[in-house]
Amino acid sequence: MRYVNAVRGSAMAVIVASAALAMSGCQPDGGGTDNGNSGATPSATVSSAPPSGSASGSGSTTPSASASTPAPDGSAATCSADSLKATARQAAVRPAGTGTGAAVVEFTNASGQTCVLNGHPTVAGAGNGSPEMNVPLTVKPTGATASVKVAPGGKAWVKLTFVQVQGEGDGYCVSGSAPVLYPTMVVGLPGSGAHQVALDDGQFAECDDTVTVTAVSAAEPS
Repeated sequence: MRYVNAVRGSAMAVIVASAALAMSGCQPDGGGTDNGNSGATPSATVSSAPPSGSASGSGSTTPSASASTPAPDGSAATCSADSLKATARQAAVRPAGTGTGAAVVEFTNASGQTCVLNGHPTVAGAGNGSPEMNVPLTVKPTGATASVKVAPGGKAWVKLTFVQVQGEGDGYCVSGSAPVLYPTMVVGLPGSGAHQVALDDGQFAECDDTVTVTAVSAAEPS
C-alpha cells in the first residue's frame, strides 16, 4: 500500500510539473513583452496617402481651372486670365478731337486649348500706370453679347470710345471738366480677369471718365 501511494504521489507530481511547464510555455517571453523574436505577424497598415493628383488638405495637387479645362458638358471653358495676352491701339475710326478718341483692345488666346470670351468689359484708368491707383470709368455698353470661341493663337476684340478731348495743347472738355491722361488702362472681361494695356502709340487722354464699350467680338473693329 505504501508503494502504491508513493507511485501515485510520484505520478501526481509529474502531472503537476508537466502542467506547470505547459502553462509557462504559453506565456510570452520576458513577462509579456515582445522581444521581436516571437514570430508574430504585424497587423496590416492602412495607408492614408491620397491617390496621385488628388487633393490633400492645403497641399492640393489638383490643377486649377484654366483655358485647358473644358466645361463639364464638353464645351469650351471661359478663357482664364493667364491664358490671354492683351494689347491696345488707337482706333482708326474715332471721334474728332485731340485726345485718344477710341481704342481697340485685342485679346489673344495664348493657351493650347480653345476657350470662350463673352460680355462687355470694365474699364479703369491706371494712375501713373499703376493698377493699384485705378480710377474706374463709367461704362456705357453697346451691342448684344454673345459667346466668342477663341482657338489657340486666335483673337477677339472690344472697342473703347472715350469722351474726346478738344482743342490744342492740353485741350479742354466740352463739359468743362479737366482732361485726364492715363499711361495705361485696365480692361476686365467677365470671368477672364483684368488686363493692363498701353497704347502702341501715345497715352490715353479722355474727358469725364466715361467710356462707351462694345461687347467682345470675333470681328476686328476699325
